[in-house]
Amino acid sequence: MNLLGFKGKSKWMAGAMILVLGMAGWGVARASQQLFTPGVHISLKMADPAEGPSKMGFAPIVKTVLPDVVNISTSKVVKASDQPGMQDGMQDGIPPFFQQFFGQQFGPNSGNQPKPRDHREESLGSGVIVSPDGYILTNNHVIDGATDVRITFSDKRQLKAKVIGTDPKTDIAVLKVEGSGFPSITIGDSSKVQVGDYALAIGDPFGVGQTVTMGIISAMNRGNLGIEDYEDFIQTDAPINPGNSGGALINDRGELVGINTAILSHGSGGNEGIGFAIPVNLARSVMNQILDHGKVNRAYLGIMIQDITPGISKAMDLKDMKGVLVGDVTPDGPASRNGLQRGDVILEVNGNAMEDSRQLRMAISMMDPNSTVKLKFLRNGKPNDLSVKLGDLPADKEQAKSEEGSSDQVLDGVTVDNLDAQSARQLGIPASTTGVVVTDLNPSSTLAAAGLRPGDIIQEVNHQTVKNVAQFEETVRKAGKNPLLLVNRKGTTLFIAE
Repeated sequence: MNLLGFKGKSKWMAGAMILVLGMAGWGVARASQQLFTPGVHISLKMADPAEGPSKMGFAPIVKTVLPDVVNISTSKVVKASDQPGMQDGMQDGIPPFFQQFFGQQFGPNSGNQPKPRDHREESLGSGVIVSPDGYILTNNHVIDGATDVRITFSDKRQLKAKVIGTDPKTDIAVLKVEGSGFPSITIGDSSKVQVGDYALAIGDPFGVGQTVTMGIISAMNRGNLGIEDYEDFIQTDAPINPGNSGGALINDRGELVGINTAILSHGSGGNEGIGFAIPVNLARSVMNQILDHGKVNRAYLGIMIQDITPGISKAMDLKDMKGVLVGDVTPDGPASRNGLQRGDVILEVNGNAMEDSRQLRMAISMMDPNSTVKLKFLRNGKPNDLSVKLGDLPADKEQAKSEEGSSDQVLDGVTVDNLDAQSARQLGIPASTTGVVVTDLNPSSTLAAAGLRPGDIIQEVNHQTVKNVAQFEETVRKAGKNPLLLVNRKGTTLFIAE
């Protein structure tokens, strides 16, 4: 056993807390409690090489792990002033259908209308004990806004828990119960998890008690789901149901590889074979920062990045679609100060190939602020190397951000007009911004499919600046087919091509 020292919106089913993708899409509660105990050291039980399941199946492994997974019950008081009033045709909180029976006896002047009362909401979730000292990993959405958090252990003991810190951007929370000698799970290495590996999900679905379900790892590095700000999910078909949130995803050796977080569900709220877990390496890194700083400090490169589409690859004459395109560079940010430019294509970060923008964003976010990162990138088709000293991510940032007349749609389905000071104000951009504004766009056009939107400001065509409609039309005609557009969208630039 290796010891690592670490310093110191949703649809709720049957009272259980879980993120569900239903008819209305994903939802998540995002509020953070920052209770911090500095100078804390905890020991994690790390994985050693071990054999997989025996002829008895997974019973010996599960028997060892079950005590490490706990039930989390939370409660909070909802103030009467926070409760919704008239909505959806309701008058004084009474649906129209019932008003015909009650008449005006409960009207605003009747004197019989009941006054709104505060009430207590309770929810259930799961958690994983990661230290004999009583530290517990769970999801932020399990304890978000709670005024009382209680832990129920497998032996039916109940203890009150303290919220040490949370990170809503990854949906991780760290709790602490007083005491010592608690059972704790063995921490695995999620970077070694492979598609096809066995996976067991342990939690307390629907509040029925500890439950184990089995499946396999269906996919790795899932992102762009719109669940969290930073997504690098493990996908599994091990059944995960409401109440499993914050529970353990383990491998066939009983090692923790993920924290169960969300399910894909088409309105039923139940398992449909697509569940997501936060990789334990990411969860452990977040916990480390919470215990060390009381919050998560993320590195900042100062660029707006985007994936390379087939149209962009063709327009920029790239050999393939590898890498991540720099759509914009924040003035006086780390990238700008070190010479990175708009239009550069980042191929590697510290020697690791970057396949898409999600991967690059995750890589930078996991680094320490003020550390130096080595980038390999293309500029005008030529390879370059650059070292950039990163900064601290600002609290309000997640990425770097004439003549009259109208065009005659020299671009298929796109109509543009000159950009004046009044239009700039309406679009929320500086009056000094130059370019032509997209005033009309055929939704079925290829550029609409590529991501162009009405209100976008086209500033360049094939790297040629355009300041008015006449310049735009001339430049587009010279560009021929598949022109590369530099678009300003609410102050942030990006490239678009058919």
